[in-house]
Amino acid sequence: MIEARHIDTLKSLLGEKGLLTEASDMAAYETGARYDKGRAAFVARPTATEEVSAVVSYCVKNGIALVPQSGNTGLVSGSTPDDSGQQGILSLDRLTAPFELDRVNRTIKAGSGVRLSDLNGKLDETGLFFPIDLGADPRLGGMIATNTGGSRFLRYGDVRRNTLGLTIVLADEAGTVLDLSSDLRKNNTGVDWKQLFIGTSGAFGIITECVLNLEPAPKQSATALLIPSSDEQVSALLVAMEDALGSYLSAFEGMSGNAIRAALDHVPSLRNPFQGGIVPDFVILAEISRSSPPRDGEQPLDAVLEEVLAAIWEREDAPLADAFVGPPHEIWALRHALSEGVKHSGRLIAFDLSFRRGDIMPFLAHMKAEMPGHFEDVTICDFGHIGDGGVHFNLVVAKDDPRLADPDFEMDLRDWVFTVAVEQFDGSFSAEHAIGRKNQAFYDKYTPEDIRRLAAGLKTITSPGSLGAMTF
Repeated sequence: MIEARHIDTLKSLLGEKGLLTEASDMAAYETGARYDKGRAAFVARPTATEEVSAVVSYCVKNGIALVPQSGNTGLVSGSTPDDSGQQGILSLDRLTAPFELDRVNRTIKAGSGVRLSDLNGKLDETGLFFPIDLGADPRLGGMIATNTGGSRFLRYGDVRRNTLGLTIVLADEAGTVLDLSSDLRKNNTGVDWKQLFIGTSGAFGIITECVLNLEPAPKQSATALLIPSSDEQVSALLVAMEDALGSYLSAFEGMSGNAIRAALDHVPSLRNPFQGGIVPDFVILAEISRSSPPRDGEQPLDAVLEEVLAAIWEREDAPLADAFVGPPHEIWALRHALSEGVKHSGRLIAFDLSFRRGDIMPFLAHMKAEMPGHFEDVTICDFGHIGDGGVHFNLVVAKDDPRLADPDFEMDLRDWVFTVAVEQFDGSFSAEHAIGRKNQAFYDKYTPEDIRRLAAGLKTITSPGSLGAMTF
């Protein structure tokens, strides 16, 4: 516990509602989305950049460690405190102002505590949206701090690509506020400083406001479930779709049969779309979309998709064995249910990996062949963003498996998976979940020493105080 005088001062800065200290009030903030749980000294809930600055300044001057927390939907223990009871949580959940739309510039200036669903809900009537599609419902600050991607990265890119400006509070004794809130898309006047704070897990500074690029919301879409003729043909199918559809192709998602079966077993509202109810070993969800409304005489997107698939199917070396064009809401419901289904199948050990697009299926084939010899009775339930090289490589262990009582079991499993992914396939151990305590050891292992030294130096310059769950 920290001294009572510190609690009293923080309450004077934030008010009674702005500082939580009771165990029952802090429990939701101390518990992460995937098994991690810590113990906080307090939860600070500022409502404006000035309050964030005051709290951070006081904590840095008094040696109090802070863990910024956004929507707390991350999976790598990056937003929860450790179990020491000495770290304070600085929550963004009340930083919901401003909310200023510039319709002509196609930008929104928003507080970092705004949830993604609330942002797009309010934008719905404008015909615009923030084009990051996620299964979770995070807050904007966390999305920026971790540089999330999502299911439509193939068309719209990641958060970094769609962030124009930021307001940052540095963890120094002054609680320095950096105004980087430009709403210009082209500004080549020197270092683009906002990039230091995107994807660095909140360790370089706390994001309090952001300026985001918006895109015209799709007015038409068509989706299909594709069964590749073999795992080796998935890459050929992706290239064929891109060649035929160009920028119309907005998603190309891979789903393993194990993950789909888990979703169908645990989410009763889902309909099994496969012939005879038999789930294939691997399925692709493909989506095409237009941001313009239908025009007279224009070929509907369902027909466009069917025509393209038919042409691919008729090729002599056809990479496509079967296809089902269906309602987008039903097909996306299956994709979005995968995480929930897999989570309920047993104890989940999740990895967020990234590869060159052509290496995804070889990696998955290698792991399916090698897993039984290294770790018996571990089920692979993978799914991910084949179009951008991302894979959610989920491993499920029976909840009563005695190995789960051994703290070395999960670390050994993680070490083996990351060794194969990084050393054998030249991949990344974190595609879009960034770095938290779960990935710290692998950041230390796989990041070159000169890069780590440079990152640590930047951390010292920007936020010398103890900030964030990871160490640069």
